[in-house]
Amino acid sequence: MILTSVFISCNTGNKTDVTLFRKGHFKTYLGERKDSSNFYRTEKIQIETYKNQVDTFSVYWKSNFEYELRKVNPKNKLDSIPFIVKITAIKNNYYKFKGSYLGSNFKQEGITYKIEE
Repeated sequence: MILTSVFISCNTGNKTDVTLFRKGHFKTYLGERKDSSNFYRTEKIQIETYKNQVDTFSVYWKSNFEYELRKVNPKNKLDSIPFIVKITAIKNNYYKFKGSYLGSNFKQEGITYKIEE
């Protein structure tokens, strides 16, 4: 499952450099739920573990505050739809986001923490 977001505005808080979130190890929490995933991201690839399932995504950065995830090996129609993530706020070691599947009304919000380079 993809855990990610949609752009409205970006509050840079204490002027954290958003490009620091392009690479490294991260942990994401979805909305009020306790669901979480862990992932490692480079500029082009994200490898994510969610509920003991590992998925690999291509990462396409549209801007510093928006990127698109596409499953490398989609298994069904939903897996083949790009997931658009929009960073809405950043501070220190985390960012808040809104996400949606391209062309869908489905929305997801969450927070992603950078846990190491």
